[in-house]
Order: sequence, then C-alpha cells, then structure tokens
Amino acid sequence: MDPTSRDDAVAATASFARELSTSASEPQQLELAVATVVALVEGCDHAGVTMVTRDGLETMAATSELVTRGDQLQYELGEGPCLDTVKTHMTVISNEIGSDPRWPRWGPMVARRHGVGSMLSLLLYTGHDSYGALNLYSGRPNAYTSEDILVAHSLAAHLAVAVAAAREIDHRGLAMVSRLVIGQAEGILMERYKITAEQAFDRLRNLSVDSNRKLILVAEEIVATGTSKGLPRR
Repeated sequence: MDPTSRDDAVAATASFARELSTSASEPQQLELAVATVVALVEGCDHAGVTMVTRDGLETMAATSELVTRGDQLQYELGEGPCLDTVKTHMTVISNEIGSDPRWPRWGPMVARRHGVGSMLSLLLYTGHDSYGALNLYSGRPNAYTSEDILVAHSLAAHLAVAVAAAREIDHRGLAMVSRLVIGQAEGILMERYKITAEQAFDRLRNLSVDSNRKLILVAEEIVATGTSKGLPRR
C-alpha cells in the first residue's frame, strides 16, 4: 500500500469511527459497518455481521441477499468460516472456498450456488466480551491482500468497541428505569397496606415467585393498575 493510499485508509477508518459513535442504535451501527467494509476493503464484494443471540447465531446486517443466504447455509450445515471464527475466537480466511477442506459441504455449495470465491471472517470482540463476526465475501479467489486484512481488522475493532459502548449505555438505562419502577411499586404497596419499604419489597418478591414472573414485570403491573389485586400471592 503506497503512503497516499495508507493515509486515505486511515482517514476513512477514523471517519467510520466517528460515524459509529453518533449512530442512534446498534442496527444502524451494523448497517454502517457492512457498507463501509465493502467501500474500503478492495477485495470485498459483499459483507455481513453475524451476532451471537440467545437463540444462536443470526445475520443482523448484510449488503446483499448473497450474504444472508451464505450465512444461513453455515447455520444450517453447522460449518463455515463464520462459525469457526465465533468458536475459536480467531480470524479465518479462505482463498478458495469451493475446495477448502475445512468445510466439505458448505464450501462447494456456496461456491456453486452463489459464486463465492474467497472469504474473510473476523471476530467482533473487546477485552471483556465477544459479540459475533464480521464476514467479508468475494466472488474471486485469493481476493484479500495483507492490506485488506489490516483495514478489515481495524473496522471490526471500531465496530466492536461501538457495540460494547452502546450496550453498556442501554444496560445502565434499563437498570435505572427498573429501579424507578420497582420503587414506585413499593410506594403503592406501602400506602395501600401501611407497611414498610422492606415489607413492600418482600411482598413484591413473593408475588414474583408465586406468579413465576420477573420482579420488574410484577412491579410494572402494580404501577399500571395501582394494586396487586389479581396477582397470585402466598
């Protein structure tokens, strides 16, 4: 990579990081990321993000239907570079998808059906958590140069940090809301039954256990109705 191209890549990556920080939601961050990867990584024709969810792996953003179908085949067959990246926490690259012995079913199938020649998968992680993988598809074999891989790694790192920061903010916001609602429910119970705060919380907890529902859901219902009437109790 010549100095001018390197400077351009650094500037574009910095711009990407700033845009990520101002994106309103995680889906917007992921959509921005896949579009930027295709624009900045020369060997990449299509890109997607696979995220780890409670239900397994899910493609949360993709620049084309090819990515969605290629990822789905990996999930269905239980093999492919994206799955290997998530399992091993390592970057996975394949220069010839159709003949790669690591994925004897997925490789020939995706090459034949969708014309995929090579692929690069990078883990989305921070020092504390991993979230999924950034997947780069190419219609050509041997598509990714060392410079491409460096740029892709930089973009993946920025995306992971942005996702981690956004989730931490969301978590703190939800925690604050939960504490507020529980406090309101305690106040309602204290007023209605002339009990202490500690007794009100115990009653909330018992209602949660007896109804087999989360404490916050019980609190929300009490706040909405103004009473615990109708909720199972000991």
